[in-house]
Amino acid sequence: MTQTQPGPASTSAAHYPPDRFLDRELSWLAFNQRVLELSEDEDLPVLDRTKFLAIFASNLDEFFMVRVAGLKRRIATGIAVRSASGFTPREVLENIWERAYELQREQALLFHRVIRPELEREGIQLLRWEELTPAEKSETQVFFTTKVFPVLTPLAVDPSHPFPYISGLSLNLAVVVRNPTTGNELFARVKVPPLLPRFVEVAPARFVPLEDVIAAHLDVLFPGMEIQQTHTFRVTRNEDVEVEEDDAENLLLALERELMRRRFGPPVRLEVEESIDPHVLELLVEELDVSEQEVFRLPGPLDLTGLWTIVGLDRDQLKQRRFVPKTSRQLTEVESAHEPDILSVVRERDVLVHHPYDSFSTSVQLFMEQAARDPHVLAIKQTLYRTSGDSPIVDALIKAAESGKQVLALVEIKARFDEQNNIEWARKLEEAGVHVVYGLVGLKTHSKLSMVVRDDGDQLRRYCHIGTGNYHPKTARLYEDLGLLTCDPAVGEDVSNIFNVLSGYSMNTEYRRFLVAPHSVRIGLIERIDREIKHAREGLPSGIRFKCNSIVDEGIIDALYRASQAGVPIQIWVRGICAVRAGVPGLSDNIRVISILGRFLEHSRVYSFTNGGNTETWIGSADLMHRNLDRRVETLISLSDPEQIADLDSLFDMAFDPETSAWDLLPDGEWVRRLYDEQGRHLRDYQETLIDIKRKGGFAP
Repeated sequence: MTQTQPGPASTSAAHYPPDRFLDRELSWLAFNQRVLELSEDEDLPVLDRTKFLAIFASNLDEFFMVRVAGLKRRIATGIAVRSASGFTPREVLENIWERAYELQREQALLFHRVIRPELEREGIQLLRWEELTPAEKSETQVFFTTKVFPVLTPLAVDPSHPFPYISGLSLNLAVVVRNPTTGNELFARVKVPPLLPRFVEVAPARFVPLEDVIAAHLDVLFPGMEIQQTHTFRVTRNEDVEVEEDDAENLLLALERELMRRRFGPPVRLEVEESIDPHVLELLVEELDVSEQEVFRLPGPLDLTGLWTIVGLDRDQLKQRRFVPKTSRQLTEVESAHEPDILSVVRERDVLVHHPYDSFSTSVQLFMEQAARDPHVLAIKQTLYRTSGDSPIVDALIKAAESGKQVLALVEIKARFDEQNNIEWARKLEEAGVHVVYGLVGLKTHSKLSMVVRDDGDQLRRYCHIGTGNYHPKTARLYEDLGLLTCDPAVGEDVSNIFNVLSGYSMNTEYRRFLVAPHSVRIGLIERIDREIKHAREGLPSGIRFKCNSIVDEGIIDALYRASQAGVPIQIWVRGICAVRAGVPGLSDNIRVISILGRFLEHSRVYSFTNGGNTETWIGSADLMHRNLDRRVETLISLSDPEQIADLDSLFDMAFDPETSAWDLLPDGEWVRRLYDEQGRHLRDYQETLIDIKRKGGFAP
């Protein structure tokens, strides 16, 4: 990056405009809108467009379960204060209800008007019950009788049967029946079984929603009664987990109790089909205690996360071309007869791997598996935040412990929505003889660290992996992440000290190649931003390049505004939430913000500083949010290899190239997609271009 003309003198934060931060919740909704826009992209195959509809739906579910639930809780407890954007929590909540409802209706209309007809043109039909042929209805009756009916439990509502508890995210039928003898109308609820297929295949590539099948056979559930009305509804509940951590020894038990309570959190959204009878809706609203704004009337079918059933069809011609990750060329230059000898390569040089373009299984996973079976390895230490249900990483740790190695696993059991999995893995590891610890009271351990201690004959050497993503083989095929493999003694000493802090009573906060939250990530980044300001004023090369999932922290954003005013060119590449106002005259003229979404989820965090021409680049686990910088153990490591730094610079160059498709953030907070050039030609797809580069053995353009 080159230096631009210095702007006006730095302004203290107190004199910045009060509206200089975008609202984080509304920014998240803008991110999910970008996901929805991928479903509108006619250049994508139809099953990929369908996939993005499902992702949009599941994203919005989690947003309501956590963020909206948190806002409601703060309002109810009276601790609500204005956000950095200047909105009160009530104002934010009202904006969320309005915008989320608009987006969800857009999603439903896109499904009905565009995606469903396009699927039908490709021979995949998503039908409603009345569209089935008589033969299909007859065949489906057999399916209902044998597979569905035995697991259904109709729950009546009358003076002797109170309104049943409706679990979060469950799909339900509200049924009104009439007693032909007395003429009385009664209400009942039927839960759609969540473990059965969401869309039932009634004929090859012809599907009908499961709730339609149940609704068509309600006479079997209510014999002798007349079915008057049937309406589908769905409730979203507060499913965030809060655990008191004063007693760390009982953390597992406390968390398990809280996970049980999660199922009974208060409602935060009621989705109903727009055809619902007003009296039935009135009953649901009263019994569930939801407000009018929390009712989302939508075209059916509800819950489009069920489209994953369709996405999973074996129709490769309706999806983007298959991509099989390759072993990093840095690892294949020195290899054994069957597989790369990871430790031998790392003894020779640092290796920077880029997933999913570089295979996770033949790099990080293989690193752990080879260490587990290497007789010269004495100890392994590992953080685990999220991992898969059949984790080869966990299996490697268990094998290492069983072979007599000293193994430490720091399991973060408070990883949201993975708590139960992590509790089970923690117990399995303990049973195998692994030393399991749960980190520091009051802090989540989000760092991605592995360390292998090996007796190399001449010395004990520490081999380390520092990543930006989880040790999760499945998501490593979908998430874009970076990882550094190194046996640099300085890194080994730093990683040892970090593990000692996490597992013992060490108070160490000084590191040679690391910034570690909550002590030094924020202050370390701000110090480097201020250094760029100094360089700009001295006429030296200056520039800042950030890549992260979210940027919200006001201290860092204000520092970036100061740098922009000093003439430092700033590029911010963000996937999700962004509270920065870019390109505002006099405030952020020199800040440009883009977002790239695609087949892979951009997950890596990179923080790069031109530093007078001696570029300094950091990678790691930390996003620029309060929770990451203040309430988590996060690590950033500085790269030392000029070639690796240049490779990451090349990624930024391509991402910000006008010929690359991306979303641009405008000064008013709107995101605009750049998809075609002035001649109407499709701009370069960043991720597809990298796939081609990796196939040829390169790292970056």
